[in-house]
Amino acid sequence: QVQLVESGGGSVQAGGSLRLSCAASGIFFSINAMGWYRQAPGKQRELVAIITSGSSSNYADSVEGRFTISRDNARNTVWLQMSSLKPEDTAVYYCNARVQDALLRRLNDYWGQGTQVTVSS
Repeated sequence: QVQLVESGGGSVQAGGSLRLSCAASGIFFSINAMGWYRQAPGKQRELVAIITSGSSSNYADSVEGRFTISRDNARNTVWLQMSSLKPEDTAVYYCNARVQDALLRRLNDYWGQGTQVTVSS
């Protein structure tokens, strides 16, 4: 089993910054992509940013230029640096990891418990 533990959410005023972190633990062969998703009330969960094990990254258009995703493969940790936050960034943010299991090398998706980010105007 794989556990993802997130931290770093909170409340901030518009224009402020927050940094989310997510650490993976457990027994596995490797972690492929890691990413951040978010879900606002009444909306579907959406991709915010994703990063591969080779550090190639991709962002949602709505956060491009404001958010930065980074990763430490040795520590199985991914971060999301969020700057110039807007009220529309308010959501529960979820960490995701695509993990190759140790035994059969199958890929499985794992999710963190979610962390609330609230941006006030």
